[in-house]
Amino acid sequence: MNKKLILSAAAVVVVAAAGYAWLHRDDAAPKAITLNGNVDIRQVELAFNASGRISGIEVREGDRVSAGQLLARIDSERLRLSLQQAEAQAAAQQQVLARNEAGSRPEEIRQARAQRDAARASVQDAEQVYQRQLGLAERGFISQLQVDNSRYALDKARAQFLAAEETARLVELGPRKEDIAGARATLAAAEAAVAQLRRDIAETELRAPSAGVIDKRILESGDMASPQKPVFTLALTEPLWVRVWLPETQLGRVPVGASASVHTDSHPQKTYRAWVGYVSPAAEFTPKSVETADIRSSLVYQTRVYVCAGADELRQGMPATVTISLDQAARSPEASPCADGAAVRPAEKAAAG
Repeated sequence: MNKKLILSAAAVVVVAAAGYAWLHRDDAAPKAITLNGNVDIRQVELAFNASGRISGIEVREGDRVSAGQLLARIDSERLRLSLQQAEAQAAAQQQVLARNEAGSRPEEIRQARAQRDAARASVQDAEQVYQRQLGLAERGFISQLQVDNSRYALDKARAQFLAAEETARLVELGPRKEDIAGARATLAAAEAAVAQLRRDIAETELRAPSAGVIDKRILESGDMASPQKPVFTLALTEPLWVRVWLPETQLGRVPVGASASVHTDSHPQKTYRAWVGYVSPAAEFTPKSVETADIRSSLVYQTRVYVCAGADELRQGMPATVTISLDQAARSPEASPCADGAAVRPAEKAAAG
């Protein structure tokens, strides 16, 4: 009898313990996840888009540069001389086009009209001479040859008058539209040559595409540069992220845009604001660089946790610890992850500590 009572009591205790555990199961669930990874930075190999001998290097390794800053240049004297020649040719063609568009000058028109009037007067004079010669020949005072010569002179004067009349009309009309279009096309070709040379000169200067830090200086002044030879390696300061691996079991509890905090061994007392910017759509096995023995064989998802600020302190490959509060509400696409509202909340700071 006592044995039955003992078994019954034990069963009641087990059921009660199970019920308690079920009711308080959420209390035992983790509120945050801590991931280990490394700081990652994009690097760009910078090369000239032209070939030539480097005439100057403006920066050294470790220098911080801004977007558009001059880094190096190659000799451009030959191109500058060619540019001067092309600009002079374009200026000359501009004047040719302006002359064609302006048409004939008033003085040219008056000159052509005067030549036409002179030719008309010559026709009248030749006609009078021919009529007199014709009358003299009828009375037998001159030969037929003289009459024929005066008639030929009259025909010649009439032809010269027609030529002078057409010349005056052409002068009044001005240049043909085809000539103007041809002059305009020639000017466009000259201006294109000028623009090409200016672009070639601009490409003799190597400028930073964005802000960053000069990581390597590969070539020096006097070296031959080409598009195939990098001159610098530039480490971009933006974006700056920590590459971590999110376990498959926590995938649904960490939305993209979730706030996070980052800690490093170099600055253990400092918390960097961050946010989850990317989660890989494909799973992979835990990389060897993740030294967590109990998840070594688990599936994980590569994740980028972007750091809002800290480019002056975080370096490529630096080990970092990322803490993310689980079950955060999805962030609105319009909300800035690094705005004041995206700061690491006190609960996250406590979890990070």
